[in-house]
Amino acid sequence: MTANTSALPVAPALYQTWQQLRAEQPGLRARDAAAKLGVSEAELTASRLGTDTVRLRPEWKELLPALGELGTIMALTRNEHCVHERKGVYSEVTVMGSGQMGMVLSPDIDLRLFLSGWASVFAVDESTPRGPQRSLQVFDRQGLAVHKVYLTATSFDAAWAPLVERFRAEQQTAELDLQPLPQAKAPRADSEVDVDTLRSEWSQLKDTHDFFMLLKRNDVARTQALRLAGHEWAEPLATVELTHIIEEAGKREVPIMVFVGNKHCIQIHSGPVSNLRWMDTWFNVLDPMFNLHLKTTGVTELWRVRKPSVDGIITSYEGFDAEGELVIQLFGVRKPGIPERDDWRALAETATPLIG
Repeated sequence: MTANTSALPVAPALYQTWQQLRAEQPGLRARDAAAKLGVSEAELTASRLGTDTVRLRPEWKELLPALGELGTIMALTRNEHCVHERKGVYSEVTVMGSGQMGMVLSPDIDLRLFLSGWASVFAVDESTPRGPQRSLQVFDRQGLAVHKVYLTATSFDAAWAPLVERFRAEQQTAELDLQPLPQAKAPRADSEVDVDTLRSEWSQLKDTHDFFMLLKRNDVARTQALRLAGHEWAEPLATVELTHIIEEAGKREVPIMVFVGNKHCIQIHSGPVSNLRWMDTWFNVLDPMFNLHLKTTGVTELWRVRKPSVDGIITSYEGFDAEGELVIQLFGVRKPGIPERDDWRALAETATPLIG
């Protein structure tokens, strides 16, 4: 990836090179093609302007609610090792007054949006062997895909063109002004952390959403906090337990919440899982309304985590990659004000911790 210019300086030239690559490797996804060409996915998408792509104005407060006009869509959010796809209507959208945060809380599409990191958005209307594929694609300032919305067979196709025209950017430019990723802060040494304070504050949590502030106050990385919290609150598990618990939840018909996200968007599925399939090292949920594609080799740490709340203990499975980034979280389905499901807790407690 480059900072401000493409490795191929002229967007049409990049587009032609990409098409040659696609001819050689027809199944190659845009994300992987960008990596092969040494550019970001945003640059690759911008190279399509004037062909099958339109740049839109990043007016999130108006654009996001307008997506409800498309009817049933497929929302896609991913990170390096996991893809989360959920079908539903993009409704009940809230963008906070500052424009930095947003939420979608419809019955099927459940998102937490960190809009300060959203930089560019494109409408793509692509011809494929299976027919037209229409999508809105959002990228961050590094050119990484943050969130995508695809039309489905039951979407309101007639709403697509008016929506694109309404939000079309005046300047259809491929310029992105990409920025290098800020250097991550190195975690403190364990010896510098006040473990007693960390454990005390953990024991006094009232809501799982307060956990982020606990990490910030104590200046600890997430996996570091899990390691120091003590076995009452966090236990390491063998990584194979991650797919095992999803399989068991499917067999026992225990509805689960599956959180997958990146730095700027978190997407949540709440409900049962049933059609589970392995494809090499990829573990997949292939249900009608929910698809998950998990690259199991990307999860190098798994923790069973317990957090106190006003509704009692809330138990989760949290999978991390080699850089300590959160890949996936699992909870039992619940709403605020309702205790954790007994069947989920029983299932979550079956795995034997690696130590202790």
